[in-house]
Amino acid sequence: MNDFNSTLSASASGMKAQALRLRYVSENIANADTPGYRRKTTTFQQMMESGQITGQVKSGPVQLDRSTLPKVFDPGHPMADESGHYDGSNVDLVVEIADAREAQRSYEANLKMFDQARQMSTRLLELLRR
Repeated sequence: MNDFNSTLSASASGMKAQALRLRYVSENIANADTPGYRRKTTTFQQMMESGQITGQVKSGPVQLDRSTLPKVFDPGHPMADESGHYDGSNVDLVVEIADAREAQRSYEANLKMFDQARQMSTRLLELLRR
């Protein structure tokens, strides 16, 4: 049963990490038109226990995309400088939609693995009861 538990834990940690990734993607999309907004990203790290890799993952710290913010020309904007420009957002909606799809598919794969492990453990317990 320990293998089933570790499989369930690994799948659950993957789902949690991808859910957090989807959260950052949705924040990026919501702020795509916010002046000066920098895209948020996160990385995943393997979890270790007693020097052994557990198969689980955790999200790393939030990182801001440090690419150059585009200059937007709008002399009537309250944030515009004397030349009529202000810093836009470095969010690319095409990239965010691709990231959202990848995170969704990864979440679904982890969910399927979780469900398969749960079904296998249930069937094993049914066999042991007989």
